[in-house]
Amino acid sequence: MESPSAAPVPAPPALELAGVGKHFEPAGKGGERVTAIEEVSLRVPQAPQGRFVVLLGPSGCGKSTILFMLAGLLSADAGEVSTFGRPVSGPNPDTALVFQQYACFPWRTALGNVAFALEIRDRVSPIHRLTGLVIRSAAAEARQKRALEYLRMVGLDDRPGAYPRELSGGMQQRVAIARTLAAQPRIILMDEPFGALDAQTRQGMQQMLLRVWDDVNCTVVFVTHDITEAILLADEIVVLSARPAHIVEHLQVPFPRPRDLVLVQDPRFSDLQGHLLRLLKGAPNVGELSVTL
Repeated sequence: MESPSAAPVPAPPALELAGVGKHFEPAGKGGERVTAIEEVSLRVPQAPQGRFVVLLGPSGCGKSTILFMLAGLLSADAGEVSTFGRPVSGPNPDTALVFQQYACFPWRTALGNVAFALEIRDRVSPIHRLTGLVIRSAAAEARQKRALEYLRMVGLDDRPGAYPRELSGGMQQRVAIARTLAAQPRIILMDEPFGALDAQTRQGMQQMLLRVWDDVNCTVVFVTHDITEAILLADEIVVLSARPAHIVEHLQVPFPRPRDLVLVQDPRFSDLQGHLLRLLKGAPNVGELSVTL
């Protein structure tokens, strides 16, 4: 008689925040303790193609604080933050962060900036940790070729020798994204990466990001306070209140992919924009609103 097969164990979520809270102590005497995050719970399951999650909220509400806790740069004062079933206790190879500021190394070329991530991966490989030897998974020339491929993904393979000072803001952010991709994280955290760009450059960067994300199949958590950007990019939108941040609504974006700016002409897009705007402004009739898409 055959024994019944055991039920498959479900995979842990890609990321989870369980009752998370965070406060900051005053910098000097007489200041007040600030509660940035309050009872935030969020669960994003693993998916073969990854998920694109947008944290949408007003400026200063705590979106970046949540991102930094997922990156292991800040610790939670209450609750637990985990990725792939493991508590986050510090920076780890599963996550990589793209900042709003252009965080390129000024002494390295575009290619050198991207190759840096590959150098780090080689130096912290399991074999190197076990033996204590500097063992590289590929020669420097091979790393250069791989770095150039990541530059190609973001449309900068024609400027590999340029230094950050020779690149526009949008180009510098493309380099930062390529370097992040080269680290091969399972979760990419993006803190308003296009916030400092002009409208036309921003739109081009959004479309570039969607093309790249479609190739790499990882989970993205993207912070913005721009409603249109949130709808164009996201699989799901997490709407946060003003500080102290708590989740007002967690909704799925129903528009199919691929998406482009033609979508903004769809009346259903405007309906969703209006719904999100009322949530952000705390309109009293939010609970009565129905958005049919």
